[in-house]
Amino acid sequence: MPTDFTTMLLAYGAVGAFVGILAGLLGVGGGGVIVPLLVFVFHLQGVSDQITMHLALGTSLASIVFTSISSFMAHHRRGAVHWRTVRLIVAGIVGGTLLGSRCAALLSTDFLKGFFVLFLYFVALQMLVNRPPKPSRELPGLAGMSVTGGVIGLLSSLVGIGGGSLSVPFMVWCNIAVHRAIGTSAAIGLPIALAGTVGYVVNGWGQPQLPAYCVGFVYLPALAGIAAVSVLTAPLGVRLAHRLPVDKLRKIFALMLIAVGTRMLASIF
Repeated sequence: MPTDFTTMLLAYGAVGAFVGILAGLLGVGGGGVIVPLLVFVFHLQGVSDQITMHLALGTSLASIVFTSISSFMAHHRRGAVHWRTVRLIVAGIVGGTLLGSRCAALLSTDFLKGFFVLFLYFVALQMLVNRPPKPSRELPGLAGMSVTGGVIGLLSSLVGIGGGSLSVPFMVWCNIAVHRAIGTSAAIGLPIALAGTVGYVVNGWGQPQLPAYCVGFVYLPALAGIAAVSVLTAPLGVRLAHRLPVDKLRKIFALMLIAVGTRMLASIF
């Protein structure tokens, strides 16, 4: 892996291209891909191991701000965003995300890595199983959606994702059509990413071990490279989502998550 600054920006752009397609295709922010790649590159750059995971999580959420905007606008133009769900869940999402970013700042890199690996395995399992929901099940009311949003926001902040890996299965479980669940998840990813970015900036502010070009736990060169390209490729993922068999693609994505999780688990030991 090259270590000069210009080539690393190109590498971040390549990550952004892949992440943008995933965001539009599966309604996920791509954090499951961004975080382990950033951890690897930060290690090559000589970033302190004590803050590597925190920096990857904060930068991942900041990049998802741009990805989610591009993705949900493309889905909205196709009428695939369930705005009532977004309104009901947003308060819980923001509160849970802010709490998660504060908790992450107090935890060690190895703990966050281990938690992240378990999360990847969990998401991969539910994608592979893909059990059909009961026909009578519906979305809960305001209280239930607020609690659900709080849990999704908390976990998303701890693992640096836009929440799609949790919100899409939840909405499908409540009998929301899969393409609409993906579009709605992209919209939900924006408040998660915004609140998470604010949390990681505030909680990382003034950390003495941060490299240059950081704002709290957000590394600006990585953010620029990923965001600049992902906003261009997210609409491509949206077009694919409305043309391709999403169930088969989810299974491929699940296998990729297992491989990524296993690689990160090995790095802990």
